[in-house]
Amino acid sequence: MKITSKGQVTIPQEIREKHGLLPNTEVDFVVERGRVFLRKKKGAMTEVDRFMEHVRHAPKMRMSSKELLAILRDEPDELDAD
Repeated sequence: MKITSKGQVTIPQEIREKHGLLPNTEVDFVVERGRVFLRKKKGAMTEVDRFMEHVRHAPKMRMSSKELLAILRDEPDELDAD
């Protein structure tokens, strides 16, 4: 494995999956006894954490769950029944 001219290296998929190194995972480089280690940043947000953070800051839904389900099911609008 080689480091690119931009200082980048590809972490093998097996290692990323085994250790939960998903896209946008924050990591630290740690030097110990002349060796460099890559560690998942302490307190780093998981994919679920990032999703929940997004939901918390999303605009509030202004329709009922019944109305939303009707849209998702492509049901005709009750007002169109007249």
